[in-house]
Amino acid sequence: MPETEKQTLDEKLSAREAIASQEEAEELAAQEKIVQHEADMAILEVSGSSEQIIIPLQNEVKDPNHKYARYEDVDKDLLQRDLEQIKANLGPVGQEDYMHLLKLERWGRFSTLSGFFLIYLVTALEISIGLSTFGFWTIAITAAILIGVGNVTRWANITHPILHGAYDKIPNIPVQYTKAGFARGKKRFIHWLDWIKPEAWEYEHNIMHHYHLGEDDDPDNVEKNLQWLIKSNAPICLKRLVVYAFAAVWKPVYYAPNTLRILENKERRRKRLVEITKYNFSPFAENGKKLWKEYFLPYAIIKFALLPLLFLPLGTGAVFSAFIILLMAEVYANLHSFLVIVPNHSAGDIYQFSKPHKSQGEFYLRQIMGSVNYNTGSDLIDFAHGFLNYQIEHHLFPNIPHSYYQRMQPLVKEVCKKHNLEYRQESVFKRIGMTVDLMVGKTKLLRVDGI
Repeated sequence: MPETEKQTLDEKLSAREAIASQEEAEELAAQEKIVQHEADMAILEVSGSSEQIIIPLQNEVKDPNHKYARYEDVDKDLLQRDLEQIKANLGPVGQEDYMHLLKLERWGRFSTLSGFFLIYLVTALEISIGLSTFGFWTIAITAAILIGVGNVTRWANITHPILHGAYDKIPNIPVQYTKAGFARGKKRFIHWLDWIKPEAWEYEHNIMHHYHLGEDDDPDNVEKNLQWLIKSNAPICLKRLVVYAFAAVWKPVYYAPNTLRILENKERRRKRLVEITKYNFSPFAENGKKLWKEYFLPYAIIKFALLPLLFLPLGTGAVFSAFIILLMAEVYANLHSFLVIVPNHSAGDIYQFSKPHKSQGEFYLRQIMGSVNYNTGSDLIDFAHGFLNYQIEHHLFPNIPHSYYQRMQPLVKEVCKKHNLEYRQESVFKRIGMTVDLMVGKTKLLRVDGI
């Protein structure tokens, strides 16, 4: 290898290590940070206003026949040792875990390419022989679902574990499968182009959500975020319609502006500036320009303008058909991701906490009490769930590969049984119903007294 190339490679590797170390230290600091809160209620202060959103507490039931161990009675040190022993026994990540990731990536790409092939097929058939309305829409909807599945796969099955650094310790792994090398800068357009900017989602998810789960600082606390809907006087049926409509567009409407706001506030806190409470969706507003320039427009132009133009040789009708199918694929991807992501921590049997955890054992306990798994069983089932059906295991150990969760899950379940902790695992379709009930105000998150 020429000396200049070797020097460039060394510089890249050093940069990778610096980024990984910085983020790793940030995550560790987030875990260890202990802040004392004296409030008995969760209060969201609206900047520049005296208005307050107060979430009433639903306390842990003080029933002498309580089925599971109480929060204060759990031996948190022993729980920590038991769980960390499971991880230690599984050994270091290796080549087989990398191969498992590549398999999931192939499945996702096959789904996406199959969808685009069906767009070509349906437009070609429409031009050559004509198709019945039923025939056209059958192929079109199938194409949209396949492209949507590919979209969800790229986020949940590929981007999610990579940005947690799950594969960083595998020897000689290509840089694009490491946290420091994936979707950085312009590589976003190759590795993961979505409504969400990778570095914004990484900070919102890895730091603020994972290490503040169920706390007031958790940006994904559904009950807190939807107080405006819960407290409205609209009938329940209308509230449900609002939730269903929101689910179809939740990535651009919720995740894009929220992740940008949280990343911006990180910098504002460092500079001791007033934090942003929300983003203006207008591209002409000062805090809306960045949202459109860096989040909305790159994805929308490529997805809904450039990709349909690939079918221009088949005529303008083919371009329009591709545009409509890609819009349907986007709606499907939003609905699919909403289905598997939101119920993980949102239902009337899930706990929230008014104070940060004080030890690693307490951190583990909260991940179990604040999460729910879905049905598991095979790579195909797990692939369809984006491996979010192992949410308890993922929150216990966020930076390990998907393949580990399959082996870890029955062992974690046994530890929960040993400590008399509820291990929630139900169908994702049952859980989404429970989540919608929470979102419209029929149920509330549980809260342990004084915790």
